[in-house]
This record gives sequence, C-alpha cells and structure tokens, in this order.
Amino acid sequence: MVADLERISSLMTNTTTPNGHDAAGSPLPTSPSRVLVADDEHLVAAGMVAALTDLGYKVVGPVSDGKQAIQKAREERPDLAVLDIRMQGIDGLAAAETIYNELHIPVVMVSAYSDPEYVNSGNRIGVFGYLLKPVNRDQLRVGLEVAWSRFVSQIELADEVNALHNRLEHRKIIEQAKWIIVKRKNVEEPEAMRMLQKQARNGRRPLVEVAQAVIESESLLGD
Repeated sequence: MVADLERISSLMTNTTTPNGHDAAGSPLPTSPSRVLVADDEHLVAAGMVAALTDLGYKVVGPVSDGKQAIQKAREERPDLAVLDIRMQGIDGLAAAETIYNELHIPVVMVSAYSDPEYVNSGNRIGVFGYLLKPVNRDQLRVGLEVAWSRFVSQIELADEVNALHNRLEHRKIIEQAKWIIVKRKNVEEPEAMRMLQKQARNGRRPLVEVAQAVIESESLLGD
C-alpha cells in the first residue's frame, strides 16, 4: 500500500502541493465543479449533461470517444471525468488511465455491464467510482460526491506519506552532518548537535539546510 501511495504522490508532483493544494497553491474544493462527460450514446450523454447541469455542475463536453475525452481533459482541465467504458477507438478505461496518470483527474466510469474485470482494472488506474446504466440524477449526485471524497482522501494520505518520507530524509542528513562534526571537531554527539542548531539559529536557516551544507563543505563551521 505504501508503494501505491508513493506512486500517487509522484503523480501529484506537477498538479498538487502538500496539504491538498493544487499547483497554483489553492486548496482542493470540497466538491468538483467542472465535470467532463464522454459517452458514445447520444441520448445517454444528453441525459447525463442535463442531470449534471441540474445538479449545479458545469459540464465539459460531451464527447463520444476516449481520444476526444483525453484531448478535452488536456484542454479544459475539468475537476472530474465521467466516462463510458465501451467506446469506439480508445475505450473508457484506457482514457481514464491517461487522464489520471497524466493530469491527475479522478474518473467515474458508467457502464451497462457490471463485469468484475472492469472494476479490478479500474481500481489500478485512477477510477474512483462506478455507475450502472441507466444513470439517474440522484445516482450521479451520490456517485460523484463519493468519488470526489475518495480522491481527496487519497491525496491527503499521499501527502502524509510524502511528509513522513521527507522527515526521515531530513533526519538522515542531520545525523550524517552531526557525525561529521563529531569527527572533525573531536566533540561529543550532544555538542555536535548544539553546534548545528546554533549555526541554524544564527543564519536563520532550516537545520536540514545547514546539515546539508556541512556535508557538502568541510569549511562551513569555523573554529
């Protein structure tokens, strides 16, 4: 599971920042506002557009295949995408994988089929919900709310993993610098740590930054 979260954290690098913020520094909204719709059945797509509009969402599209869905997602950057699984050319699952991995936009799949294979495949590629056709207004409302909540929770958990990883890496750097000072200055471990902390205070720099400088330069700390 940790490996999965680290992969998610890596995917988020260009689209989100720690604490669930997007690349512009704005917190993620509590609910999506712009939803991409892709379905090759015109009546189904029109019905979803009407229902989503009635629920207060701004609809991007609709489009009729996976290739168009990917292009529209790249151009419009919706908050969430609702894709039919079986579309001509690039199907919904393949489109969902690209949309999530490249743009980190969560996806809800709609289908007339409840094949477990689709569910298992979708769980690995950024699908956060499934809706069975015919989809009504209330199902869309609940399905999108649940999917968005899952997406936000996953981001928050990935942020926690990333923060823990950073703390561990910082601790390693500080420990390495401390022992360099112990050997170089012939002092005890507590004194070496106090020297690092004093240098950080005097220079108004983070402790890990001073520690990194100690590692990189033997002359940083004077007598």
